[in-house]
Amino acid sequence: MISLARHSAISAPSLAQGRRFSPLPIIGNVQKNSLSFFKSQPLSPQKPICISAAADTLGPAPAPEPRQPLVETRAYEAADGPREISVQLPGEKAAQKFKIGIYFATWWALNVVFNIYNKKVLNAFPYPWLTSTLSLAAGSLMMLISWATRVAETPKVDLEFWKMLLPVAVAHTIGHVAATVSMSKVAVSFTHIIKSGEPAFSVLVARLLLGQTFPLPVYLSLLPIIGGCALAALTELDFNMIGFMGAMISNLAFVFRNIFSKKGMNGKSVSGMNYYACLSMLSLLILTPFAIAMEGPQVWAAGWQQAVSQIGPNFVWWVVAQSVFYHLYNQVSYMSLDQISPLTFSIGNTMKRISVIVSSIIIFRTPVQPVNALGAAIAILGTFLYSQTKQ
Repeated sequence: MISLARHSAISAPSLAQGRRFSPLPIIGNVQKNSLSFFKSQPLSPQKPICISAAADTLGPAPAPEPRQPLVETRAYEAADGPREISVQLPGEKAAQKFKIGIYFATWWALNVVFNIYNKKVLNAFPYPWLTSTLSLAAGSLMMLISWATRVAETPKVDLEFWKMLLPVAVAHTIGHVAATVSMSKVAVSFTHIIKSGEPAFSVLVARLLLGQTFPLPVYLSLLPIIGGCALAALTELDFNMIGFMGAMISNLAFVFRNIFSKKGMNGKSVSGMNYYACLSMLSLLILTPFAIAMEGPQVWAAGWQQAVSQIGPNFVWWVVAQSVFYHLYNQVSYMSLDQISPLTFSIGNTMKRISVIVSSIIIFRTPVQPVNALGAAIAILGTFLYSQTKQ
């Protein structure tokens, strides 16, 4: 095995002299073609060629000369702390979509049940301010019990968190009461047809207040939404201005709630479930004095006795059901909002109304004219086009 070669003629004595650099045994019977190979190659007289196939027997090779680095590298300390970079694999993306799909399906199902019991309660007990207050009170009580029994992890919040939550709670309170007032005056289907125009309010608020711009197809998709809602409103048999305005105010308030909620949830260690629990408690504190001023305990007591006398004990279960299912469907919706954007949330909220409209028409046997149904279909189609153009 040859480990050293020079430009001069290769001979056994020269190999022997090279032992002071790399001690090797004298190699004999070197073929001429091998010698001609080494003579023909432009080999350096200073640097040996080491073939390491027999390194364990030929001895250590000379240490390589130090070289200057070609690229100078430096490390800098991050001023803002470490940043996490998350990369989702295709399997993780599919699991995430499946998880959000489960949230959406549960959210829609719970919302259908809530709307059915809520309308039953309002038909027998037409006091939307107390009904809204009971819904928030039931959810707050459920979460307090869950935290006390450690079923759910108690959130770690500070004063800054409650300050950021305050505008969200105000918008949530207004939207909740306005929607309940609307359903106390008109059919559930009509309220949700009007509330299907929420994407138009989302784009309007994002454009005027947040300065966001959207492609032309997004604006064009709003035309059938607005036109369908208008057509359904004009042909509604039981049209009521208070019910119509309540649905419109609810749309605007919930758009602000979703935007403020997403901003408040970013960077916080509070989950979507606990975030809505804190939101319910703060909204309850805001709503209670207004409910007392608008209706009052004396009106509530008289209305409650009349409802129980007409319906029987089932009325109490209706109130409990609508209060519990209101909290559950909103809790699941906030778990969805924790994973998606406010605009996607509005789209899912609008698509949810299809099941609510159909189920309420069937259960309450709401008379629907063909033109009214056409308006609802156009509005829902516009919502679908809007969701496609936003992707």
